[in-house]
Amino acid sequence: MLCSPACIGIRRSYIGDECLYTRKIASINRWASSSIQNYKTLPARRLLPMNFAYSPKVQELRERVQAFMDAHVYPAEKVFYQQVAEGDRWQPTAIVEELKAKAKAEGLWNLFLPESELGAGLTNTEYAPLAEIMGSSGLGPEAFNCSAPDTGNMEVLVRYGSEAQKREWLEPLLRGEIRSAFGMTEPGVASSDATNMEARAVREGDEWVINGRKWWTSGACDPRCKIMIFMGLTNPDAPRHAQHSMILVPMDTPGVKVLRPLPVFGYDDAPHGHAEVLLENVRVPYENVILGEGRGFEIAQGRLGPGRIHHCMRSIGVAERALKLMCERAVSRTAFGKPLARLGANFDHIAECRIEINMARLLTLNAAYMMDTVGNKIAASEIAQIKVVAPNVALKVIDRAIQIHGGAGVSEDFPLAHWWAMQRTLRLADGPDEVHRVAIARHELGKYVPREALRSR
Repeated sequence: MLCSPACIGIRRSYIGDECLYTRKIASINRWASSSIQNYKTLPARRLLPMNFAYSPKVQELRERVQAFMDAHVYPAEKVFYQQVAEGDRWQPTAIVEELKAKAKAEGLWNLFLPESELGAGLTNTEYAPLAEIMGSSGLGPEAFNCSAPDTGNMEVLVRYGSEAQKREWLEPLLRGEIRSAFGMTEPGVASSDATNMEARAVREGDEWVINGRKWWTSGACDPRCKIMIFMGLTNPDAPRHAQHSMILVPMDTPGVKVLRPLPVFGYDDAPHGHAEVLLENVRVPYENVILGEGRGFEIAQGRLGPGRIHHCMRSIGVAERALKLMCERAVSRTAFGKPLARLGANFDHIAECRIEINMARLLTLNAAYMMDTVGNKIAASEIAQIKVVAPNVALKVIDRAIQIHGGAGVSEDFPLAHWWAMQRTLRLADGPDEVHRVAIARHELGKYVPREALRSR
């Protein structure tokens, strides 16, 4: 029983009304009893002690990946943008293909896959620090064949694809010979609701006939993109989370039209790009469905968990590099007779950056650990938390770095403006912040009231 006024926040000056006090005590006790009872009904999380220390294998890979970035990737950035500017923007660049060949030759290839026969056999927790290093450059993930959306699509095929689907599409993706796209978001509906889709796939005999429009289909502008995983409505009469299916659509199928690239704050991200795609009477074999009809939402949930870990660690990598640029600028430039670091609140800003990056990293490692130990479903709240935190932290750090660079910070002489634009999209991609905050709140409130009572929001 709760008996101390201090426990329930009642000031002693108000305790004279014995009846009111008694009613408050009874109310609080009923709430506490109900809360504890509900809390005990939650599935127990039997976890091993968290240990984020690098194993010898991970430490070796970290050193090798960092050395590769220093020797090859960072020096290639200017060459890449020069090749894009001077050639056809929507054609692969020679420098990226050279990086891929070097990484493959050094055995730094497909590190994201936990399956040891296909990847490096790393857990999410072990892969996270590698993703952070790769993510510090826009070229890094592709150089190691660890870039989105290919990583998520490969994981879908590994986990849910048929043997025929794996042979036709997974194997060339693993070799880095082709690229892929993922078609889920649509322009005509509010896509923050992942089940809200208009694009349809209707079965006619042994074929699917697909009609609809997708956008922000990352990678679809790339001529190397040979396959899209399309998610659309296949049975509108089924329960809400069983209405959709994922279907493999070769990009050269008649009726598939890439309408336009969608720039982000003026950055088109060529030659990768983010496209609006129209599908008109597109016919593909029925066996192109992944896992089975009505399993699309189930697959999406399995796909997005690891993808969010990858995105968040890459965001932290960008934030670390932005902080590095910020500190270098702060100690190398002077104004009013002082280093920039000693002007205004720059000391505070640098300290805040370090604190926030470390917090985001630990939160992401915790989510990765939860995924490894109890699975994506139980770790859903932790995954949602990092999806909110990591991009927002990266944006804050980049913004402070821009400020200390002055006009140079928003110029093409530094990558900060481009980084900011890309990180801003991550507050929308894979679900906007608001959707994840609702999921987090529901998880917390679900400890005290039935989950069904929270579904009206």
